[in-house]
Amino acid sequence: MLAVGGYVLGDLQEREIKMSSGFAAGMGSTKEELCGAFSAGVMIIGGLLGRTDPTVDDSRCQALVRRYRERFLGRFETLNCGELRTVKYGSGGEEPCSVLVERAVVLLLEVIAEERE
Repeated sequence: MLAVGGYVLGDLQEREIKMSSGFAAGMGSTKEELCGAFSAGVMIIGGLLGRTDPTVDDSRCQALVRRYRERFLGRFETLNCGELRTVKYGSGGEEPCSVLVERAVVLLLEVIAEERE
């Protein structure tokens, strides 16, 4: 969220930033769940196209999340933090997680730009 949320959504409130904190290192630093960079991207897409009323059509939001997921999987081959760390990223990997975050942000910005076209 910190890497790109404000850029895409405008000024973020302190609570919005705090809400994404638990995603770090695969949910609660367990390194066993969804990649935090992917999860934050889904939150940002929701912030752009999500709904606050269950009667509102959110198909554009869902489609964009699917597209982001497909691109993420195409680039990284998994959504699982532990697997990403085993393959390449993290403190014991070839590259730090910050490199993955940067690459995930690029993917996110690409799918958002495509949606806006």
